[in-house]
Amino acid sequence: MARRVFFGFHYERDIWRASQVRNSWVTKPDRETAGFWDAASWEEVKKKGDEAIKRWIREQLSGTTVTVVLIGTETSERKYVQYEISQSWEKGNGLIGVYIHKIKDKEGNTESKGADPFVKMGYKNIKTYDWVDDNGYKNIGDWVESAYQRAQQRNK
Repeated sequence: MARRVFFGFHYERDIWRASQVRNSWVTKPDRETAGFWDAASWEEVKKKGDEAIKRWIREQLSGTTVTVVLIGTETSERKYVQYEISQSWEKGNGLIGVYIHKIKDKEGNTESKGADPFVKMGYKNIKTYDWVDDNGYKNIGDWVESAYQRAQQRNK
């Protein structure tokens, strides 16, 4: 079954790593993404302030069924990622976290593992995976589908 996924991440710090994950998702059949910032749209919306960013997030979450939070070193500290998580939960999306700290950036560097944003926010039983160690390229479709199924059970 095709799933439309919202990817949440710390834009300034993790765009390179997030793009690698997102691109691996959309290159497979019947997969769509929503809410993936490009530099121009991020800068434009950011200039308009907090409410504009939150409105953009809500609009991008529309029509999605799963939110994948790409967890880098500082992701759990980002207020907009926290907002994406809370809005996703409220709308009934499946949620998963994918650690991306071991994906090399454009200079070939990795980073330290960040904190789990779901735990920090008090959400329980949200599955997290490591993109490198858990072979995200191969398994992300299964992870997304499992998150969707868990959300269906939660929302009954």
